[in-house]
Amino acid sequence: MGVVVPLPVFSLMLVVFGLTTGEFVIAGLVPDVAAGLSVSVPSAGLLVSAYAAGMIVGGPVLTALTARVGRKPLITGLVVVSVLGNLGSALAPGYAVLLLARFVAGLVVATFFAVAIATTTAMAPPGRQPSMIAKVALGMNLGIVLGTPLGTFVGHHFGWRSTFVAVAAITLLALLLVLRSVPAFPAAGASAAGELRVLADREVQLGILLTAVGNLGAVTVFTYIATLLTEFGGFAADAVPVLLLVYGAGAVLGNLLGGRLADRALMPSLAWMLAALAVTLLLFWIAGDNRVAAAILTFVLGALAFAIIPGMQTRVLTAAGAAPTLAIAVNASGFQLAAAFGGWLGGQLLTGAGAGALYPAAAAVTLAGLGIALAMLRRDSAGDRPQPLGARGLKSVDPQ
Repeated sequence: MGVVVPLPVFSLMLVVFGLTTGEFVIAGLVPDVAAGLSVSVPSAGLLVSAYAAGMIVGGPVLTALTARVGRKPLITGLVVVSVLGNLGSALAPGYAVLLLARFVAGLVVATFFAVAIATTTAMAPPGRQPSMIAKVALGMNLGIVLGTPLGTFVGHHFGWRSTFVAVAAITLLALLLVLRSVPAFPAAGASAAGELRVLADREVQLGILLTAVGNLGAVTVFTYIATLLTEFGGFAADAVPVLLLVYGAGAVLGNLLGGRLADRALMPSLAWMLAALAVTLLLFWIAGDNRVAAAILTFVLGALAFAIIPGMQTRVLTAAGAAPTLAIAVNASGFQLAAAFGGWLGGQLLTGAGAGALYPAAAAVTLAGLGIALAMLRRDSAGDRPQPLGARGLKSVDPQ
C-alpha cells in the first residue's frame, strides 16, 4: 500500500485535521477575537480553556456512556456536534455565547480520537495496525502545520469568524467521506462501569498526572504565542502565521522523533525531553526578544512540546490494558487539563507581570513534570513497572 492512504482512513484523518485546526487556531487569533468582541486578551485566551474544558468533561464521560453505541453512528453524532459548535462560534453575537460554543465544540474531540483509533485498528490488515493509526494521526500534525497557520491567515484577512466557518466546512466534508467509506462496526460492548473502572488504576493516574503537568508549560506559552511573538519578540502580526508554520514543522519532527525515542527507552527519554523543554522555555525568556533566536526557539519548542506526547500516551496505554479506548480519551482530557489551566495562568501573568513572565513560569511547571517523570522512573527501577501491552492482551498500536 506504500504511502497511499485508503479512503476510510483518509476520511478519519480529515476529521482529525479539522478538529485539531479548530482546537489550536484560536491561539493565533486571540488578539483578533479580543479586538472584535471588545474584551481583554486574557479573556480571549480563556476561549482555549473553554475548548479544553469541553474535552476534559466529554472525554471520559462520553466515551463511557457511548460504549454500547455502534462506531459509525457514534462518529457521525460526534462530528455533527463539532460542526455545530464551530458554526456557533462563527455566529456568536458576544463573548459569552462564543465561550459556550467553544465548550460544545470541545466536548466530542477526545471521544472521537478514541473511537477513530479503535475503528482504524479494526479496518487495518493483520500486522498493519500501527501504520494505519499513524496515518490517521497525521491529521493532527497537518492541523498544526497547515491548518493552524492557514486558519490564522484567513482570520487576519477575512475576520476571525470566517476561520470557524472554514473549520466547520472541512469537518462536514470529512463526515460525508466517513459516511461513504467507513464500514459499520459494532460497539465494544463494555458497560460504562467497566470502562470507568480503569481510572482507579494507580499507574493510569500517574500517567495522566504526568500528561497534565508535563504539558502545562508548553501549552501555556502556545495559548498566548501570538501575543508573546508580537509584544515580547517584536514581530509584526503578519509574521505570526509563518511562525506558527515553523512551530508546526517542529511538531511533526518532534512527534516522529519522540515516538522512536519512546520505543527505545520510554521513561528515560521522557525525562530528558522534559528537561530540554524547560531549558528551551528559559532560553525564550533570555533571548526571545531577538527575532532570529525567537524563530529558532519556536521550532525547537514545537518539536519538544510534541516529542513528549507519544511516550506519555504509551505509558497510559501500557497501564490501562483493560480499557485502551477509554485510556486514550482520558489521557486526552489530561492534556486538556493543562490547556485549560494554561489559559488561565497565562492570562493572570499577562495582566500582572507582563508577557515575558510566561516563559520562566512555564519552565517551572515543566520542571514539576520532570519531577513526576523521575519519580515514575524510580518506581520502574524498583520493580513497579506496568506490564508491556502484549502481556495484557492488547494489540500493539502506535498511540500517535
